[in-house]
Amino acid sequence: MSASIIDQCLERNARYAAGESVHDSAYPGARPIRPAKRLAVVACMDARLDVEDLLGLQTGDAHIIRNAGGVVNDDTIRSLIISHHLLDTNEIILIHHTRCGMLAFTDDLLKAGLEGDREAEKLLRQATDRNFTTCGKSAAAPAAFHAFRGAPEPLDSPRSEQSTERLALDVRRGMSAILNHPWMPMTGPDAIHVRGFIYDVDTGKLEEVSPDGPIAASG
Repeated sequence: MSASIIDQCLERNARYAAGESVHDSAYPGARPIRPAKRLAVVACMDARLDVEDLLGLQTGDAHIIRNAGGVVNDDTIRSLIISHHLLDTNEIILIHHTRCGMLAFTDDLLKAGLEGDREAEKLLRQATDRNFTTCGKSAAAPAAFHAFRGAPEPLDSPRSEQSTERLALDVRRGMSAILNHPWMPMTGPDAIHVRGFIYDVDTGKLEEVSPDGPIAASG
């Protein structure tokens, strides 16, 4: 059996982590609208992730869907449904990463800080090492910030067993959200395949997360 596109991306990632440039940044000329690799990638917006570089993708190979945390929320699902059913992608990569800012707060803490809670402001200032400035107003949207479950840690903390598990929990949650959506087929000729990873920003390497395991923090 030939290697899947995701397996090929992992091989290119190993080369990238070893210092090899595998993404050609030059303008490639006209390309078709459908991704050449039939691949969709969901990743964090973090500036340290050059998705095409770390996966060895070229312009036109894949859909790249990015947001804070690389979370699979309603809008991510919307994009994946369009990507698959209208533009022919059939493999999906989810990428979280170490030292992620989504580990440094909770939804309630950030909302309270934005609304003017002084203690929340203080905690957010300490966590982010910046002069967090409240807006002093409440708002209905966004309904959620999707901070990763578990106890917050200081922004950009070195990798730990606890933070790695928090990342893995959310990767599994994202995979589950896709695998259990009625419009994302798992069987038959139109089936999609989903795999999740943690990217180590200190090494450049991807580490696969098994879909088997907990998807919610204990306690």
